[in-house]
Amino acid sequence: MNQAEETGGRQIVPGFFLSASGQATIEPALHGVLFDLALALEEATDLPVDVQHTAAAIIMASNQGEIDFASPLRSDDPDVNLALARHVRRLFARYGPGLGSDD
Repeated sequence: MNQAEETGGRQIVPGFFLSASGQATIEPALHGVLFDLALALEEATDLPVDVQHTAAAIIMASNQGEIDFASPLRSDDPDVNLALARHVRRLFARYGPGLGSDD
């Protein structure tokens, strides 16, 4: 049984899981990729993108079928980056830079 099955959730991409309650778990091996993606998305969108925005955009892209749950996440995939940039803009339009803050 994998982590997604244990939590009643699903795998977003290898190493990135979302529980049934919406809690994201990201394995350490993906931290560098998420950081690299955040930098690429910051450049593409001219917004102050952080890893939390990036993770949320990945979930949104997964929900739209724009990324393959079985394929490893890469920071150099132009199609994925384009989809993520679109979702990052939506996140900023709705939540601003304080995504997930308690303010």
